[in-house]
Amino acid sequence: MQKIMIQVLLVEDSLSDAKLLHQIFLQAYQQELKILHVERLSEAIELSLVNQKHLKDGWESATLKQDKFDVVLLDLGLPDSVGIDTLKEYRAVVPDIPVVVLTGIDDEELAMQALAEGAQDYLVKDQITIQRLVRAIRYAIEREEILNKLRESEEISRQALAKEQQLNELKSNFVAMVSHEFRNPMTTIRTAMDILQHQNNLNEERKNFYFERVQDAINHMLQLLDEVLFLSRSEAAKLEYKPALLDLISFCEEITDVLQMKAVGQQNIIFNYVGKCNISYMDEELLYCILTNLISNAVKYSPPQSNVWFNLDCGDGMAVFQVRDEGIGIPEKDQINLFQTFYRASNARRIQGTGLGLAMVKKCVDLHGGEISIESKQNMGTTVIVRLPLNSHGESK
Repeated sequence: MQKIMIQVLLVEDSLSDAKLLHQIFLQAYQQELKILHVERLSEAIELSLVNQKHLKDGWESATLKQDKFDVVLLDLGLPDSVGIDTLKEYRAVVPDIPVVVLTGIDDEELAMQALAEGAQDYLVKDQITIQRLVRAIRYAIEREEILNKLRESEEISRQALAKEQQLNELKSNFVAMVSHEFRNPMTTIRTAMDILQHQNNLNEERKNFYFERVQDAINHMLQLLDEVLFLSRSEAAKLEYKPALLDLISFCEEITDVLQMKAVGQQNIIFNYVGKCNISYMDEELLYCILTNLISNAVKYSPPQSNVWFNLDCGDGMAVFQVRDEGIGIPEKDQINLFQTFYRASNARRIQGTGLGLAMVKKCVDLHGGEISIESKQNMGTTVIVRLPLNSHGESK
């Protein structure tokens, strides 16, 4: 839709030239144009950057309320700036409003410089006619609109390309992770089954040993599949926050008992709570993902028979979960990237893992409308704190 009212900013320090231009405007546009006049570059920049300004320019007192000017007529010789630097300074601060340069000098080289610096046109004052002024303003506005559309198209294309590159990287990382993480348990299963099938002299103890190895490998692959499916739901925006009444104490005690039985290094998981934590309104599936990942990580990266503290503090409408270990810790350089998908700390890459756990935890915390923070020092342990509303409708993404 074509704009009815054209709004022009005239930057001209000569009052006589400004009045002459104003008369030309009135003859050319009548009621279709609103012109505002300033004498200094600093005033022009200020007016271009704010939504309203009170000004008296000799002919009128105006209050400007607009998103931006349609065009700026800029004299290159002003009290606070002279020459091509006037245009450069204005364009550096206000790059998205078309500029038509005004000058009293008929200089072809200066005109070429002005166009190279982003001016849409170059008008010599004593050569200005109604037709030329109207044409210059119309073309300046039209060219700027085309440029803006090109910029928007370029930005959309850039974002689409970045998204595609991100998806390609995600796919590559996913394939590499799955290939690596599935290879070990599949090799374990194949080796154990070969032994069970071809070695007839195994006693019951050895058979049970290999059966347990197979079972552990299957459990590991099932856990990996669960993580991948969870991530897939999250990336497809199908992961939703569905709160329900939950007894937090019983819930946390059950998680502690299950993970304690799975602690192969016999780490001691110590659960404590304070406050009224029995009744809450949370998403059980998302909370289970948060706590099991955090406690499992604490166990996995801690030495055998060490302690892992799991604390819950309820008060002021918030549930604060704290998981603290005495493990290998996280190098400071890695901590900023911990919530990125597939990212693993540099000191943990020899330990089995997918790099999905903390990324999933962060998504679950966000869906709860909560916060997560990590404090860690290498070889001195890690503390993860999650703050969730006890009764919240969450973000429901």
